[in-house]
Amino acid sequence: MNGKRQTTGVILAGGLARRMGGRDKGLLAFEGRPLIRHVIDALRPQVERLIVNANRNLESYARFGLPVVEDEVEGFQGPLAGILSAMHQAATPWLLVVPCDAPHPPPDLRERLMEAAQKRNALIAVAHDGVRLQPVHALISTALAADLEQWLASGGRKIDRWYARHPMAVVDFSDRPEAFLNLNTPEERQRLEKQRSAG
Repeated sequence: MNGKRQTTGVILAGGLARRMGGRDKGLLAFEGRPLIRHVIDALRPQVERLIVNANRNLESYARFGLPVVEDEVEGFQGPLAGILSAMHQAATPWLLVVPCDAPHPPPDLRERLMEAAQKRNALIAVAHDGVRLQPVHALISTALAADLEQWLASGGRKIDRWYARHPMAVVDFSDRPEAFLNLNTPEERQRLEKQRSAG
């Protein structure tokens, strides 16, 4: 079966963005467009369906023409809460997860993660940029929804600890480390814009 047709994409935009002064990162301008628009354009060719996980500014996100789902778990409980909500909306066996603040995800992200997951019989495949794991650039089996729901209900929050409970493939993206640069502060946003304009 076509890998694209097996995959729903979710863009995680549900955090509080404290280091960005509380401003909703996905809606901030970067290179003349909202950050989330960059991510949408990069992911749309890779997945069957694309949704946004957000907990604020829902109407603003809805203007991008995608379904917007809020965390089912209250209290801004981190990326796993957004992943669970997206799993419940997905009608595909795989969920491709990306953050809203990394504007240039690899064009072959889903393809390489899925190849590794299938080759290693893994339920989760996670990108590694050559220096560190990138846990919110991941392909996750939606069959894990019930387990994730139980994990969150028990007080679990850390994404790497939940991943470690399941067969996982770590996928080398050291050929594209720049694809995982994320913008957590206004200074990082300005620095990356200058680097790209200079390049």
